[in-house]
Amino acid sequence: MLRLPFIALANLSLLVRTAVGAPFRMMSSGDRPTYVRFRLTGDPPYRERRRPRLPFGASRPEPADVTSVERFRESLELLAKDARVKGVLLEVESLHVPAAKRDALVAVLRRFQGQGKRVVGWAVSVDNEAYSLLCAADEVLLAPMGRVELVGYAAEPLALGEGLSRVGIRAHFVRRGPYKTAPELFTDTVVSDIQARTVETFLDERYADLVEVVAQGRRKTPEEVRALIDRGPFSARRALDAGLVDALVSEADLPERLGLVKDGGDAEETELEPMGTYLSTVPFPPVRWKPVKRAPRLAVVPVSGMIVPGKGGGGRMATTDTVVKALRAAGRDKRSKAVVLYINSPGGTPLASEQMLEAVQRVARKKPVIAYMDRVCASAGYMVAVGAKEIWSSPHAMVGSIGVFAGKFELSGLMEKLGVHRTTLARGENAAIFSSSRGFSPHEKETLEAEVEEMYQAFLDIVAKGRGRTKEEIHQLAEGRVYSGVRGKAAGLVDQIAGFEDACRHALTLAKSPTEGFEIMTYGGPKQRVNLVKLLMGASQSRAFALCPTALGLSLRDGTEAFEDTKHLGLTDLVGQVFPDDQWPFGG
Repeated sequence: MLRLPFIALANLSLLVRTAVGAPFRMMSSGDRPTYVRFRLTGDPPYRERRRPRLPFGASRPEPADVTSVERFRESLELLAKDARVKGVLLEVESLHVPAAKRDALVAVLRRFQGQGKRVVGWAVSVDNEAYSLLCAADEVLLAPMGRVELVGYAAEPLALGEGLSRVGIRAHFVRRGPYKTAPELFTDTVVSDIQARTVETFLDERYADLVEVVAQGRRKTPEEVRALIDRGPFSARRALDAGLVDALVSEADLPERLGLVKDGGDAEETELEPMGTYLSTVPFPPVRWKPVKRAPRLAVVPVSGMIVPGKGGGGRMATTDTVVKALRAAGRDKRSKAVVLYINSPGGTPLASEQMLEAVQRVARKKPVIAYMDRVCASAGYMVAVGAKEIWSSPHAMVGSIGVFAGKFELSGLMEKLGVHRTTLARGENAAIFSSSRGFSPHEKETLEAEVEEMYQAFLDIVAKGRGRTKEEIHQLAEGRVYSGVRGKAAGLVDQIAGFEDACRHALTLAKSPTEGFEIMTYGGPKQRVNLVKLLMGASQSRAFALCPTALGLSLRDGTEAFEDTKHLGLTDLVGQVFPDDQWPFGG
């Protein structure tokens, strides 16, 4: 009850500010825009981020930028109630969102259109993913110099074995299961049939999704869309002739196209205004009153990046120190009645994942925990997920890859080429097992194979217990097999296919907590940068790995940009690729 005076004071301040500004907004009400401009770029989170009051050195978003799916939904709900508003202009630029977030944005647009409003999409250049979002618009406009990079998806898995041998490096790995193909990246001279078939399965699913979305949005048959994809990419004129866009309009001519230029007016002086300008013309805009009763709270703990032991600062690794502390804090938070474990990880080390799993299980004994993934939740990442009460996924997320491998790189050939001589002296049969000066001795390989088998059996036990299945049933689904979310649900590795917000509401429902107007509290900081080659060559304490080869080795291309589920996931030193920037799907 001590907070009541502060709540009253805060609301009084909001009331005074609203009342003082009302006359000025009334004077501007005649200039209220009939179309409001929004700009979709990058990967906006599901929920609004909490930003520092004085972000020195930080770049501020553009006035029209969509800062979260949540704020976009709230804005369109407000505009839909205004009879003077005809619709919105949705500008798409350098958009990189997973399919699940694209579907969430499309759902927001569909609700807006369902209330009699128009959505006009405009872009300069779009790839597969951005164009599939634009297809939800009533009208798609393209800049005269623009392009539509509608070309489908391609993949370029790597086999570095021969290349490494040429510089004197040999890879020695032991794996459990023919589908655990991650070591093949370093050992094989060609991509295996199993790896190729796995990649092609994901290509087929994403390609089918693209065809369906474009066919529905542009009112074409699937056969027509497939024929168009085979003719891509498109210049602006060819895109117009093919019916992929409705008109070619420069940015300066957009107001005239939308009928905003009055007779005798100057199109150059007419601008499309963002949401902030619209709010300045509403006498009494919605106010975010401080509630007397606190909103329901949900804790979100991200596990994003390679899962490794140790501590971490900024970057792109999910370290045990960061994740375990975040889980403990979420468990202690009495206001958070449930926890969503957001996983975006291709895997990591069994040691680190088991530590995180134990922390998840401890929290799950106190309150409901739902694991959710919309990109990659594979191998060690999936091991962490099975500690949750339920596993929820988007349709096209990568799931599974239950398996283990271990090994090292032998640098003797490289050292010989460089004139470097090293002598290995050891006491103990396996003392030099991870020496880079030579390969494994028969005794060392036998020891390593036994350790990998033990880890694999432990992995099966963990998943079988978490999923309520027998060990043999899980083994039939394991050995490194990778599934999409839809196929993972059919196999029993996933409980539900849905979006992030649905998973959050379900977690609160399990906690018997209200689901309307809930807020999110995020626990856990950014992750450390990771070098895969350094990790595999011995940075990890255990030197055994549970990684998803499809997520690590894939480079799915749509002409100019990598497919976002696996974008830039690969070898930092050998192929010049780096892990993707952390994409926070929620605020907090």
